[in-house]
Amino acid sequence: MLQYVVKRILWLIPIMLGVSFIVFTIMYMSPGDPVTMVLGEGATPEQYEAMRIQMGLDKGFFEQFFHYIKDVIFDFDLGKSHISGRSVMEEILVRLPNTIKLAVLSVFVASCIGIPLGVISATRPYSKTDNVVMFLSLIGVSMPTFWQALLLIILFTSTLGWLPASGFTTWQQMIMPVTALASSSVGTIARITRSSMMDVLDQDYIRTAKAKGASPVTVTFSHALRNSLLPVVTVIGLQFGALLGGAVLTETIFSINGIGTLMVNAIRTRDTMIVQGGVLFIAFIFSMVNLSVDILYAYIDPRIKTMYD
Repeated sequence: MLQYVVKRILWLIPIMLGVSFIVFTIMYMSPGDPVTMVLGEGATPEQYEAMRIQMGLDKGFFEQFFHYIKDVIFDFDLGKSHISGRSVMEEILVRLPNTIKLAVLSVFVASCIGIPLGVISATRPYSKTDNVVMFLSLIGVSMPTFWQALLLIILFTSTLGWLPASGFTTWQQMIMPVTALASSSVGTIARITRSSMMDVLDQDYIRTAKAKGASPVTVTFSHALRNSLLPVVTVIGLQFGALLGGAVLTETIFSINGIGTLMVNAIRTRDTMIVQGGVLFIAFIFSMVNLSVDILYAYIDPRIKTMYD
């Protein structure tokens, strides 16, 4: 297991290099001038050129990329914001708690609703209950998150006046962002749970447990659910990583001071260091989440652990 974990961590190096190169290339080729954003339109040519040199923009593409990667790998330095002058890592860490809180709450709510719905559908296949659950799951998966967020604001803020439309401090402020993000994940988790459970319920050992007189609750939860959790855990991990990146629009709509809002503002102001650092940080978190899910497999299914021993 330790050898596997070390190998996966080493694989992060080429993954991070690839992500860095793609994001750096996109930002380098994007229209707009960060120097003009910093100095404004009234800067003199001398000031403009001095700022270009100070920001390292006078160098070629590969030289700029090499210096950026060298700072990231050897100094763990993501650079400084062109606009605020603060460290990119500092800017990210200030906003990270809100983004993590939003993603964790959304995945928790989605799992608490999606797994039971999937179990109910699997134990009543092709019934009216199953059709209703799958229909609602399809709606949740199909509706864009930002559209759901706007509908929630129109209904609960503009029309009913029950919930605030911005912020992420009180539980009232958390309800709509978490609901908007969790709704699509609920449908995905429910459908995967149903599919996995139906496969397990057809196995011989399930029929044996029923023949021995085990209660339906014991068969469903002690035998079937546990053995169907691997794909469910996989999709929950992927959903968590997706929510970290997908929270960009949700944070912007609800004015949540998170990494998503930081990156949107950075794109608007051509703050390339913030964009590159933010994407690299989210890619690293996503990779670590996938690694954690793989390690969790061994504790859910002991057969997998023997593959590493």
